[in-house]
Amino acid sequence: MVGRWQPLTGSRRTWGQVIDRGENILLKTGSTMEAERARTDLTPGTLFLLAGLAALGSLATNIILPAFPQIGVDLGVTPRDLALTLSSFFVAFAFGQIFVGPLSDRFGRQWLVLGGLATFVVGSAMCALAGDISLLILGRVTQALGACAASVLSRAIARDLFEGEALTRALALTMVVMAASPGFSPLIGNAANSLFGWQVIFLGVATFAVVLAGYYWRTLGETHPAARREALSLTAVASGYVRLATDARFILPALAVSLIIGALYTFFATAPAVLISVLGLSGLQMALYFAATVVIVFAAGFLAPRLARRHGPVVAALIGLGFAVVGAGVMLATSGAPGLTALTVGLSLFLFGMGVINPLGAAIALQPFGREAGLASALLGFLQMGCAAIGSALASVLPMAATISLAAVMLGASLLATAVFVPISLRARQADPATS
Repeated sequence: MVGRWQPLTGSRRTWGQVIDRGENILLKTGSTMEAERARTDLTPGTLFLLAGLAALGSLATNIILPAFPQIGVDLGVTPRDLALTLSSFFVAFAFGQIFVGPLSDRFGRQWLVLGGLATFVVGSAMCALAGDISLLILGRVTQALGACAASVLSRAIARDLFEGEALTRALALTMVVMAASPGFSPLIGNAANSLFGWQVIFLGVATFAVVLAGYYWRTLGETHPAARREALSLTAVASGYVRLATDARFILPALAVSLIIGALYTFFATAPAVLISVLGLSGLQMALYFAATVVIVFAAGFLAPRLARRHGPVVAALIGLGFAVVGAGVMLATSGAPGLTALTVGLSLFLFGMGVINPLGAAIALQPFGREAGLASALLGFLQMGCAAIGSALASVLPMAATISLAAVMLGASLLATAVFVPISLRARQADPATS
């Protein structure tokens, strides 16, 4: 039986009001504006924009990975030095979102989206012109500040436009397309590096950002009207973040998603060391390996809304977490095995789980906070990139083989994510015993 939309008559929302019979994420106000937003159609153009904005950060991260050996030769730096370009990107990406979110709630999404894309273009040009590692890192930081605006606002725009199951579907399809970028982008990066040099890779992503900006300007525009905007003050922003961080409806699913995303980015950051240095793959072979994993994430992303309709979003998310834990466990248990087979089995299970928990967890976290969508999306993005920075740093400093440290970090993050998410399931069951 499909859950019913339940009106919320008071300002306090209980778990029972947010989750009805564990089958749909439910939040419906009585206002006409909310009803209109709930009926917004997810067109291919809107999906392209949401996915393109969301994927810009991961695109900029992964497309350059096959060129790392050549960049190291050209700039005269070691792989450890190049790793700083990733960690600095993650840190800037994380902290930038803290400011973008509340600014968008106050001034709207449009100019921050366009300004972020312009900043990304400038950073990409700096990277393309870099003659030493310092300028490359500075360019990567500038890239991250622009990409973080695009990423956080993609989720806020989705929350502006969609409600309930429509929001879940929008985020799921966005995550499916977003997941393709780290899978296919290394193929593009490897080809561009081989034919034209690594500098062209940065010019290519800058061109993509320009296309996104033009399409956004012509088709979507502002989605957060002045009537819904909140006054901006440092005290209000700080109290808003504290309120979200202490609200179990947000922080529990947000942490669960962030830990899983952190584990995923840890794999991306350590992939050159594991796949090229340890397992002996070439840059092209690594790119092909990444592309092959996209099929799994595609399948999970399309299956996630169906699982949510059948079992409820909370149970479906727990299923995804179960796959992630088992997959990371297989990776750790077989980390000493030669060849790609064992790694591929474990990674495939993890990626399937990630593809399920990511959109469902994000929808559960964002659904109750329509008026603060920018703030909530910013904190979610900060947590995700913060976990990515911590995970990649841990994997690089642990005194063990690269394959073991990678699997250990991924398993630890998956177990923590599951532990964090379990109280959500318990509260949902308490709100409606029929879900048990």
